[in-house]
Amino acid sequence: MLGTVISAPEVTHVSKHGLWLLLADEEILLPFEQFPWFRKATIDQISHVVAPTPEHLYWPELDIDLSVESIRHPETFPLVSRSSR
Repeated sequence: MLGTVISAPEVTHVSKHGLWLLLADEEILLPFEQFPWFRKATIDQISHVVAPTPEHLYWPELDIDLSVESIRHPETFPLVSRSSR
């Protein structure tokens, strides 16, 4: 459709605290405390993210599916995974 901006999601930064994801013109932090599946992943695994739909993200090498809404508003999704320590 003309006039629709379509850009792939991009991981812009990874630190010991989490990763930053650029979605169109919005940059979102995914803290490892709330998204522990990424904590031990490699940079290559984290960087390979696709958007099958505008509101769905998938990391194929990690088999992680997340809705964009759950990233923007994790407080509305009470079932949060806890990393095993």
